[in-house]
Amino acid sequence: MSTHTASVSTGEAPQTLRRFGIRASVTAVEPPALRRFPHSVRFAEVEADLELLLDKAIAAIADGEPADDEILGHYVHVASLVRAISFREGKLLEQAVERLSKANPDLIVLTQSIKLPLVKTAIEAIAGNAWHDLDGIKLDCEAPAKGSYTPDLIIVNRARHSASILDVKRSLASYGDTSRLEELKAKMMAAAMILPDWLYKTQKRTMVDTVGVAIVDGASRPSSHETGIWALSEIDDLLEIDGAAACMAELRRRFGIRVQQLLEAEARKALGLAGVAPAAITGVPPAGIRRAMINLNALGSNSDDGDEDVILPFEADEQDEPAEDLPPIRQPQRIRVGFARRLLDS
Repeated sequence: MSTHTASVSTGEAPQTLRRFGIRASVTAVEPPALRRFPHSVRFAEVEADLELLLDKAIAAIADGEPADDEILGHYVHVASLVRAISFREGKLLEQAVERLSKANPDLIVLTQSIKLPLVKTAIEAIAGNAWHDLDGIKLDCEAPAKGSYTPDLIIVNRARHSASILDVKRSLASYGDTSRLEELKAKMMAAAMILPDWLYKTQKRTMVDTVGVAIVDGASRPSSHETGIWALSEIDDLLEIDGAAACMAELRRRFGIRVQQLLEAEARKALGLAGVAPAAITGVPPAGIRRAMINLNALGSNSDDGDEDVILPFEADEQDEPAEDLPPIRQPQRIRVGFARRLLDS
C-alpha cells in the first residue's frame, strides 16, 4: 500500500486528499479563519449536551461499589474508581462523537450495538492476503459466519456514498506490542468487507462504494493512517466537521478535572484525611496523597476501556424486508475497502 504525504505551510490553501474515495483536507497549520469543511461546530453550541453526557459518566463512576479485596484493603475504592474511569471515558468519547456528528447533515451514525458477521470467507481472505489485495472485494453478509464484531460507531456519509467503521479507544497505550491490536484490525477489516451488502439489506438500501476502517486513539498519540490508527485530534477529517476535535479536547479536559477530584477525595478517605482541606486541583497534593496515588494508573492500565472486542457466536438479527415501493437502485460495481486515510488527488 503506497503512502502519500503532503506539506502545507501557514497561509496556504490546504491540499485536498482522497481517503479511499472520500475527499478530505489535509490536517495542517492554517489560519483559524480558513474553513476546511462546509460544516463546523463550536463547544458553546453543544456544551449543554456534552455536559449532560459528562455528568452521567461521572455519576456512573462514583456509584460503583467494589467488592472487598484483601490485597488492596481500604484502597479498593480508589482502585475501583481508576478502573471505572478507564471504562467510562471510552463510552463518553463514543457518545460525544455521535453528538458532534449531527453538525454534518450528510452523516448517519449507527450505534445500536450492531453485530456485523465475521464471514468465514472474509477471515480467510484477510489471513492469507496483504491489505491492498483486498481492495475491491465485497462479500455477502449472509454467508456462513464465524462469530461477529460490534463496532463502536458506523458512520455513513450519504453525500459521498462512503462509510467508516470506528473503534474508539481512550488510549492505545495498554495494547503495547501485543498482537491484540492486529487482531482487532483483522476483525474490523473482515466486517468492512461485508458492510456494503449489510447496509444495503438492512438500512433501507443504503449504498456505499467506499469503506474506511479507523481505530481512534483518545490520547491522540502519533497516528498512522497507513495502519488504521487515527488520533482523536484528527476527528475533524473523519466527520468532515471543523471544530469537532477542539470540542473533544475540551470535553476530555473537563472530564479530567472531575475524575481527579473524585480520586483525590477517595484517596483522602483511604488515608483518613477526609476532614483536611483538599489541595487545589491545579496544585500539588500533600505528600501523603502523592504516596497513596503512586502507580494508581497502573491499576487500570490493563482494563482497556472495558470494551474488549470479543468474537461472539453470530446470531442473525431479524431485519425488515426493504419496502416494495422503493425504486430499484444500481449497486456499485466496485467496493473499495481499506484503512481510513487521506490520499492525494489522482
